[in-house]
Amino acid sequence: MSRHVAIVTDSTAYLPQRTMERHGITAVPLTVVLGDQALEEGTEISTRSLAQALQKRRPVTTSRPSPQVFAETYRKVAESGATGIVSLHLSAELSGTHDAAVVAAREAPVPVRVVDTGMVAMALGFCALAAAEAAETGGTADEAVTAAEKRAAGTSAYFYVDTLDFLRRGGRIGAAQALFGSALAVKPLLQLRGGRIEPLEKVRTASRAIARLEEIVADRAGSAHVDIAVHHLAAPDRASALADRLRARVPGLADLHVSEVGAVIGAHTGPGLLGVVVSPR
Repeated sequence: MSRHVAIVTDSTAYLPQRTMERHGITAVPLTVVLGDQALEEGTEISTRSLAQALQKRRPVTTSRPSPQVFAETYRKVAESGATGIVSLHLSAELSGTHDAAVVAAREAPVPVRVVDTGMVAMALGFCALAAAEAAETGGTADEAVTAAEKRAAGTSAYFYVDTLDFLRRGGRIGAAQALFGSALAVKPLLQLRGGRIEPLEKVRTASRAIARLEEIVADRAGSAHVDIAVHHLAAPDRASALADRLRARVPGLADLHVSEVGAVIGAHTGPGLLGVVVSPR
Protein backbone atom coordinates (compact mmCIF):
# COMPACT_ATOMS: atom_id res chain seq x y z
CA MET A 1 0.00 0.00 0.00
CA SER A 2 1.22 3.49 -0.80
CA ARG A 3 2.38 5.87 1.91
CA HIS A 4 -0.47 8.06 3.07
CA VAL A 5 -2.08 10.13 5.80
CA ALA A 6 -5.01 8.28 7.38
CA ILE A 7 -8.08 9.90 8.93
CA VAL A 8 -9.54 8.71 12.23
CA THR A 9 -12.68 10.13 13.82
CA ASP A 10 -15.22 8.86 16.35
CA SER A 11 -18.67 7.35 16.13
CA THR A 12 -20.45 10.65 16.84
CA ALA A 13 -19.54 11.89 13.35
CA TYR A 14 -22.43 9.76 12.04
CA LEU A 15 -20.90 9.39 8.62
CA PRO A 16 -22.59 6.83 6.37
CA GLN A 17 -20.66 3.56 6.32
CA ARG A 18 -20.25 3.71 2.54
CA THR A 19 -18.76 7.19 2.80
CA MET A 20 -16.23 6.07 5.41
CA GLU A 21 -15.24 3.08 3.31
CA ARG A 22 -14.89 5.17 0.16
CA HIS A 23 -12.61 7.68 1.89
CA GLY A 24 -10.80 5.24 4.17
CA ILE A 25 -12.03 6.92 7.38
CA THR A 26 -11.90 4.93 10.63
CA ALA A 27 -14.37 5.69 13.44
CA VAL A 28 -13.62 4.83 17.08
CA PRO A 29 -16.85 3.99 18.95
CA LEU A 30 -18.05 5.75 22.07
CA THR A 31 -19.98 3.73 24.65
CA VAL A 32 -23.55 3.93 25.89
CA VAL A 33 -24.22 2.53 29.36
CA LEU A 34 -27.77 1.24 29.58
CA GLY A 35 -28.49 0.02 33.09
CA ASP A 36 -25.53 -2.23 33.84
CA GLN A 37 -24.64 -2.86 30.19
CA ALA A 38 -21.84 -1.00 28.38
CA LEU A 39 -22.62 -1.05 24.65
CA GLU A 40 -20.61 0.28 21.70
CA GLU A 41 -22.35 2.93 19.63
CA GLY A 42 -23.09 1.82 16.10
CA THR A 43 -22.77 -1.92 16.63
CA GLU A 44 -24.21 -2.99 19.98
CA ILE A 45 -27.14 -0.63 20.60
CA SER A 46 -29.78 0.60 18.16
CA THR A 47 -31.38 4.02 18.27
CA ARG A 48 -34.75 2.30 18.65
CA SER A 49 -33.57 0.53 21.81
CA LEU A 50 -32.19 3.79 23.11
CA ALA A 51 -35.40 5.72 22.43
CA GLN A 52 -37.44 3.05 24.19
CA ALA A 53 -35.14 3.17 27.22
CA LEU A 54 -35.35 6.97 27.40
CA GLN A 55 -39.12 6.93 27.08
CA LYS A 56 -39.26 4.48 30.00
CA ARG A 57 -36.87 6.76 31.91
CA ARG A 58 -34.30 4.00 32.31
CA PRO A 59 -30.85 5.28 33.36
CA VAL A 60 -28.67 5.97 30.31
CA THR A 61 -25.17 7.43 30.38
CA THR A 62 -22.32 7.68 27.87
CA SER A 63 -18.58 7.10 28.06
CA ARG A 64 -15.58 8.07 25.98
CA PRO A 65 -13.34 5.45 24.35
CA SER A 66 -10.38 4.48 26.51
CA PRO A 67 -6.85 5.47 25.48
CA GLN A 68 -6.23 1.75 24.94
CA VAL A 69 -8.96 1.60 22.29
CA PHE A 70 -7.39 4.55 20.49
CA ALA A 71 -3.94 3.00 20.77
CA GLU A 72 -5.18 -0.21 19.15
CA THR A 73 -6.88 1.77 16.38
CA TYR A 74 -3.74 3.77 15.65
CA ARG A 75 -1.67 0.57 15.59
CA LYS A 76 -4.03 -1.06 13.05
CA VAL A 77 -4.13 2.03 10.87
CA ALA A 78 -0.32 2.22 10.87
CA GLU A 79 -0.10 -1.47 9.97
CA SER A 80 -2.34 -0.78 6.96
CA GLY A 81 0.40 1.45 5.56
CA ALA A 82 -0.33 4.89 6.95
CA THR A 83 2.73 7.00 7.69
CA GLY A 84 0.74 9.63 9.58
CA ILE A 85 -2.68 9.96 11.20
CA VAL A 86 -5.05 12.88 11.67
CA SER A 87 -7.51 12.09 14.48
CA LEU A 88 -10.55 14.38 14.50
CA HIS A 89 -13.06 14.33 17.35
CA LEU A 90 -16.16 15.83 18.86
CA SER A 91 -15.91 18.92 21.00
CA ALA A 92 -13.78 18.52 24.11
CA GLU A 93 -16.41 20.65 25.86
CA LEU A 94 -18.85 17.77 25.44
CA SER A 95 -16.69 14.67 25.88
CA GLY A 96 -13.32 13.41 27.07
CA THR A 97 -12.81 11.61 23.75
CA HIS A 98 -10.23 14.14 22.53
CA ASP A 99 -8.21 13.75 25.74
CA ALA A 100 -8.16 9.96 25.42
CA ALA A 101 -6.92 10.28 21.84
CA VAL A 102 -4.13 12.65 22.97
CA VAL A 103 -2.94 10.11 25.54
CA ALA A 104 -2.87 7.31 22.96
CA ALA A 105 -1.16 9.46 20.32
CA ARG A 106 1.96 9.80 22.50
CA GLU A 107 2.76 6.10 22.07
CA ALA A 108 1.49 5.60 18.51
CA PRO A 109 3.84 3.95 16.00
CA VAL A 110 3.40 6.84 13.54
CA PRO A 111 2.88 10.58 14.13
CA VAL A 112 -0.72 11.43 15.14
CA ARG A 113 -2.27 14.89 15.01
CA VAL A 114 -5.27 15.02 17.37
CA VAL A 115 -7.78 17.78 16.66
CA ASP A 116 -10.63 19.07 18.80
CA THR A 117 -13.01 20.18 16.04
CA GLY A 118 -15.46 21.79 18.46
CA MET A 119 -18.14 19.98 16.45
CA VAL A 120 -20.42 16.94 16.78
CA ALA A 121 -22.61 14.80 14.50
CA MET A 122 -22.27 15.62 10.80
CA ALA A 123 -20.64 18.94 11.73
CA LEU A 124 -17.76 16.66 12.76
CA GLY A 125 -18.42 14.36 9.81
CA PHE A 126 -17.95 17.16 7.28
CA CYS A 127 -14.61 18.04 8.94
CA ALA A 128 -13.47 14.43 8.62
CA LEU A 129 -14.49 14.39 4.96
CA ALA A 130 -12.57 17.60 4.28
CA ALA A 131 -9.45 16.11 5.87
CA ALA A 132 -9.86 12.85 3.95
CA GLU A 133 -10.24 14.67 0.63
CA ALA A 134 -7.08 16.67 1.34
CA ALA A 135 -5.17 13.48 2.18
CA GLU A 136 -6.47 11.70 -0.94
CA THR A 137 -4.91 14.33 -3.18
CA GLY A 138 -1.51 13.80 -1.57
CA GLY A 139 -1.85 16.35 1.19
CA THR A 140 0.31 16.21 4.29
CA ALA A 141 -1.06 15.81 7.80
CA ASP A 142 -0.77 19.57 8.27
CA GLU A 143 -2.76 20.17 5.10
CA ALA A 144 -5.45 17.69 6.19
CA VAL A 145 -5.72 19.43 9.58
CA THR A 146 -5.96 22.83 7.89
CA ALA A 147 -8.76 21.56 5.63
CA ALA A 148 -10.69 20.20 8.62
CA GLU A 149 -10.22 23.38 10.66
CA LYS A 150 -11.32 25.54 7.75
CA ARG A 151 -14.46 23.43 7.34
CA ALA A 152 -15.16 23.62 11.07
CA ALA A 153 -14.80 27.40 11.10
CA GLY A 154 -17.55 27.79 8.52
CA THR A 155 -19.91 25.11 9.83
CA SER A 156 -22.97 25.83 11.97
CA ALA A 157 -25.24 23.42 13.85
CA TYR A 158 -28.73 24.17 15.13
CA PHE A 159 -31.23 21.91 16.77
CA TYR A 160 -34.64 21.58 18.32
CA VAL A 161 -35.45 19.29 21.25
CA ASP A 162 -38.82 18.49 22.77
CA THR A 163 -37.35 19.01 26.24
CA LEU A 164 -34.07 20.18 27.76
CA ASP A 165 -34.33 17.60 30.53
CA PHE A 166 -32.03 15.05 28.87
CA LEU A 167 -29.32 17.66 28.22
CA ARG A 168 -29.60 18.87 31.81
CA ARG A 169 -29.40 15.35 33.27
CA GLY A 170 -26.36 14.57 31.13
CA GLY A 171 -24.58 17.72 32.27
CA ARG A 172 -24.43 19.20 28.75
CA ILE A 173 -26.29 22.31 29.84
CA GLY A 174 -26.57 23.89 33.27
CA ALA A 175 -29.66 24.25 35.41
CA ALA A 176 -29.97 27.93 34.51
CA GLN A 177 -29.95 27.12 30.79
CA ALA A 178 -32.52 24.36 31.36
CA LEU A 179 -34.90 26.97 32.74
CA PHE A 180 -34.73 28.58 29.29
CA GLY A 181 -37.18 25.98 28.00
CA SER A 182 -39.14 25.08 31.09
CA ALA A 183 -41.63 27.91 31.53
CA LEU A 184 -44.99 27.87 29.80
CA ALA A 185 -44.08 24.86 27.65
CA VAL A 186 -41.66 26.94 25.58
CA LYS A 187 -39.90 24.93 22.86
CA PRO A 188 -36.16 25.64 22.74
CA LEU A 189 -33.91 26.10 19.75
CA LEU A 190 -30.22 25.60 20.47
CA GLN A 191 -26.91 26.02 18.69
CA LEU A 192 -23.40 24.68 18.88
CA ARG A 193 -21.16 27.62 19.70
CA GLY A 194 -17.56 27.51 20.87
CA GLY A 195 -17.91 23.76 21.19
CA ARG A 196 -20.77 24.13 23.67
CA ILE A 197 -24.53 23.75 23.44
CA GLU A 198 -26.15 27.13 23.98
CA PRO A 199 -29.71 28.50 23.82
CA LEU A 200 -30.54 30.30 20.60
CA GLU A 201 -34.23 31.16 20.70
CA LYS A 202 -37.43 30.05 22.41
CA VAL A 203 -40.65 29.47 20.52
CA ARG A 204 -44.14 28.74 21.80
CA THR A 205 -44.97 25.52 19.94
CA ALA A 206 -43.13 22.63 18.31
CA SER A 207 -44.46 23.47 14.84
CA ARG A 208 -43.36 27.09 15.14
CA ALA A 209 -39.97 26.04 16.48
CA ILE A 210 -39.36 23.75 13.52
CA ALA A 211 -40.49 26.44 11.09
CA ARG A 212 -38.09 28.85 12.76
CA LEU A 213 -35.29 26.26 12.55
CA GLU A 214 -35.91 26.01 8.81
CA GLU A 215 -35.77 29.79 8.46
CA ILE A 216 -32.52 30.07 10.41
CA VAL A 217 -30.88 27.37 8.30
CA ALA A 218 -32.04 28.87 5.01
CA ASP A 219 -30.72 32.29 6.06
CA ARG A 220 -27.40 30.81 7.18
CA ALA A 221 -26.98 28.86 3.93
CA GLY A 222 -27.84 31.83 1.73
CA SER A 223 -26.74 31.25 -1.85
CA ALA A 224 -23.38 29.69 -0.94
CA HIS A 225 -22.35 26.23 -2.11
CA VAL A 226 -23.23 24.23 1.01
CA ASP A 227 -23.69 20.75 2.35
CA ILE A 228 -26.54 20.20 4.80
CA ALA A 229 -27.27 17.36 7.19
CA VAL A 230 -30.64 16.86 8.85
CA HIS A 231 -30.50 14.70 11.98
CA HIS A 232 -33.28 13.31 14.12
CA LEU A 233 -34.05 10.84 16.89
CA ALA A 234 -37.30 8.88 16.55
CA ALA A 235 -38.70 11.64 14.30
CA PRO A 236 -38.19 10.43 10.70
CA ASP A 237 -41.26 12.15 9.25
CA ARG A 238 -40.27 15.50 10.75
CA ALA A 239 -36.74 15.12 9.37
CA SER A 240 -37.87 14.08 5.89
CA ALA A 241 -40.34 16.95 5.63
CA LEU A 242 -37.75 19.48 6.76
CA ALA A 243 -35.21 18.12 4.29
CA ASP A 244 -37.70 18.46 1.43
CA ARG A 245 -38.40 22.09 2.35
CA LEU A 246 -34.69 22.90 2.58
CA ARG A 247 -34.07 21.40 -0.86
CA ALA A 248 -36.56 23.92 -2.22
CA ARG A 249 -35.22 26.88 -0.22
CA VAL A 250 -31.42 26.56 -0.50
CA PRO A 251 -30.26 27.43 -4.04
CA GLY A 252 -26.62 26.51 -3.46
CA LEU A 253 -27.31 23.10 -1.94
CA ALA A 254 -24.65 20.53 -2.88
CA ASP A 255 -25.32 17.42 -0.77
CA LEU A 256 -28.11 16.85 1.73
CA HIS A 257 -27.83 14.03 4.25
CA VAL A 258 -30.77 12.82 6.34
CA SER A 259 -29.98 10.45 9.18
CA GLU A 260 -30.94 9.38 12.66
CA VAL A 261 -28.36 10.24 15.28
CA GLY A 262 -26.66 7.44 17.14
CA ALA A 263 -27.15 6.43 20.74
CA VAL A 264 -24.53 8.74 22.25
CA ILE A 265 -26.05 12.01 21.02
CA GLY A 266 -29.55 10.60 21.39
CA ALA A 267 -28.94 9.82 25.05
CA HIS A 268 -28.36 13.52 25.71
CA THR A 269 -31.12 14.99 23.54
CA GLY A 270 -34.01 12.53 23.86
CA PRO A 271 -36.60 11.46 21.29
CA GLY A 272 -37.96 14.21 19.07
CA LEU A 273 -34.57 15.76 18.32
CA LEU A 274 -34.36 17.60 15.01
CA GLY A 275 -30.96 19.02 14.16
CA VAL A 276 -29.49 20.69 11.09
CA VAL A 277 -25.83 21.17 10.15
CA VAL A 278 -24.93 23.81 7.54
CA SER A 279 -21.42 23.44 6.13
CA PRO A 280 -20.19 25.67 3.26
CA ARG A 281 -17.67 24.02 0.99
